[in-house]
Amino acid sequence: MKIRFVAGCAVLGLTAALSACSSSSDDPKSADGPQKVTMWMMKDSVTDDYVARFKKDFAATHENITLDVQVQEWDGIGEKITAALASNDAPDVIEVGNTQVAQYASSGGVKDLSEKKADLKGEDWLPGLAEPGRIDGKQFGIPWYAANRVVIYRKDHFAKAGIKAPPKTREEWTALTKKLNSGGNQGIYLPGQTWYTLAGFIWDEGGDLAVKEGESYKGTLDTPEALAGMEFYKELQALGKGPKDSDEAKPNLADVVSKGDVSQYIAVPGNVKLVEEANPGLKGKFGYFPAPGPSADKPGASFTGGSDLIIPEASRHQDAAYEVIKAFTGEKWQKDMAKTMSYVPNKTSFADALTGNEGLEAMAAAAANGRATPNSPEWAAVEATNPIKGYMTAVLTGKDPATEAKKASESITKTLRK
Repeated sequence: MKIRFVAGCAVLGLTAALSACSSSSDDPKSADGPQKVTMWMMKDSVTDDYVARFKKDFAATHENITLDVQVQEWDGIGEKITAALASNDAPDVIEVGNTQVAQYASSGGVKDLSEKKADLKGEDWLPGLAEPGRIDGKQFGIPWYAANRVVIYRKDHFAKAGIKAPPKTREEWTALTKKLNSGGNQGIYLPGQTWYTLAGFIWDEGGDLAVKEGESYKGTLDTPEALAGMEFYKELQALGKGPKDSDEAKPNLADVVSKGDVSQYIAVPGNVKLVEEANPGLKGKFGYFPAPGPSADKPGASFTGGSDLIIPEASRHQDAAYEVIKAFTGEKWQKDMAKTMSYVPNKTSFADALTGNEGLEAMAAAAANGRATPNSPEWAAVEATNPIKGYMTAVLTGKDPATEAKKASESITKTLRK
């Protein structure tokens, strides 16, 4: 999605005009009567019951604000948000994917909330959620919730192989995976184009998918660090029977695992429910751990997906909108959301809300070392053509890594500089 927008206030070019657009008359404590805050929330982000409980509690503590939550469909949401940001009648709060913040912020239609970071205790935000919402040092997106991939394993396979505990390092991980390749089982199922997993390995080595160079970004899959990450991916992928030319959707990951011969795979914990539905005989046989890093002192880096909350510049009730965001992202409703939706809260200090849920505990541990894709407004265009996938297949099928990485990096650079 490409965002091109000139804010109604911005064209005035005057500080006074900018101030007028975030009128102090929108103070939620104003005596002018209740303010109606409209929030766009994505379908299935949270349950209806969660929203109802939040609204009841919020109304009891914010008598001058009424909250109207409008559920949005994912299909076509980019265009709808773009139009809203360009209008004079935008909603007051919008839920957006964490990696989409840069696209919307580049329009000039999203309010800079940097001055609110201290009030929200933003120093404790998960990096993988906070970083995509921060562009050029300014915080446009406020982290709401996270979800990320972990290693899911068969406890019975581990026990049969004499493996008593999950690995803490890459070296331990590959060693036990080789050990699991027996009795007709595959030690790990890893499709050749699972590029989010590759990104974690690249970050572990100190590399990146792309880095900022001047006013734009440059693809960096051809750096020594990124190549080292690809080399580890190749080593691990070879320890299973995953296809080299497709991702986790083809064939469907849950369908593959439900056959019963996969000892490990990488996915969000919720994927286990799909596996168990396909094969009820596997219920209760899975465990979870964060992908190990090069050393045992911390888990490997992982891509952190999730949602941020933004306030449009065109919102007529910005102060009241902030009160809604503050409540949603505060301790009470973050912990409630974690238990209700099996999401990772936006702060590392809220991890105790996940106690007793093995999958969520593993996800939270991984999220503590979470990262996100490059903060470019054009990154969505990279994912649309995704030269990373083609690069991975080329390397896994025997082509020269350095040559293929250079091609992919050049493709990424060209897209990011459009």
